[in-house]
Amino acid sequence: MRAALIVVAGTVVGTVMSLSGCTTTTPQAPRAESTAPVIAPGRPGEEARTLAPSEAATAVPAPTANAADVTYVRDMVVHHRQALDMALLAPSRAESATLKALAARIKDAQGPEIQFMTSWLQELGQRAPDHHAAHAGMPGMATAEQMEALRAARGKAFDTLFLQLMIAHHEGALKMSDEVLTKGSHIRVEELASDVSVTQSAEIRRMREMQTAG
Repeated sequence: MRAALIVVAGTVVGTVMSLSGCTTTTPQAPRAESTAPVIAPGRPGEEARTLAPSEAATAVPAPTANAADVTYVRDMVVHHRQALDMALLAPSRAESATLKALAARIKDAQGPEIQFMTSWLQELGQRAPDHHAAHAGMPGMATAEQMEALRAARGKAFDTLFLQLMIAHHEGALKMSDEVLTKGSHIRVEELASDVSVTQSAEIRRMREMQTAG
């Protein structure tokens, strides 16, 4: 029995040595060919397109932020904060249960985005804007008088004014996002702006349906 085992073991060793002796070069790892197409996702509402290899090298957003990125994030912090101020009024003032649910979704989505944007600014050594920072000329922002009117409204009057102001507010966010998608360079800001565009476009459609139904 031991002799048989020795013969088998010798056969296996010989086979391995024979196979290893046949290979004189290390096989190369597979690599993508330079002619492979690259699919670039389109912006919200646009179709994806196929990039040539020469285009693909310049299509990837840079990992560094430029002035447009920082301006967008700082302004969007202020913009989101006002949306939260408006949404927090709904539970005690709105009549429509659907509007209250919408306001809750806005709060749940934009609260974490404010935290992300604030952290991103801190990582770059930038200070986040104060809660009541000036916002003159910022697209879609409600005036102090409009916010006071919203706080004073109740029932259907609140619902009507809330939808009017929030639709304008969201439309302003879309303009800001479109601009940074054109002028910005940081991939995380691009992802944020794209998400804002998709989410708030859907909410605008929903609020317009509510206006029509109301």
